Amino acid sequence: MLCLDTSSLIAYLEGGSGRDVDLVDQALSDEVAVVSPITVTELLSDPHLRPEIRRLILELPTLSISDGYWERAGLLRAKILRKGSKARLADTLIAQICLDHQVSLVTRDRDFKIFKETAGLRVLMGPIHGLTGL
Repeated sequence: MLCLDTSSLIAYLEGGSGRDVDLVDQALSDEVAVVSPITVTELLSDPHLRPEIRRLILELPTLSISDGYWERAGLLRAKILRKGSKARLADTLIAQICLDHQVSLVTRDRDFKIFKETAGLRVLMGPIHGLTGL
């Protein structure tokens, strides 16, 4: 399974290019793509979202929130903030659910690098210098 972050999924839906977009396309074709509930919320928050895109988003398998998730996410964010690093709440929630399910995250958002360094999140980045495992 590969968890698709909002940034890469938007790039894919907008017809963007990059190795992460290619990976999104392949994951969707192979039916190994999943999203976090936070990504669903972010995407559905677009007031101009087309109905066909809404349907696509809602058809994607969504990772479930397990017992203790909120506590683990809070502790993860606190750990990063204590180091003096940035940890946006939405990013923390996405990182924690990926960690809980042991899935890699496909993203364009460089802010996830700190979650790899701090908690071992598997991150596949794109497209600035191609897709790389951080």
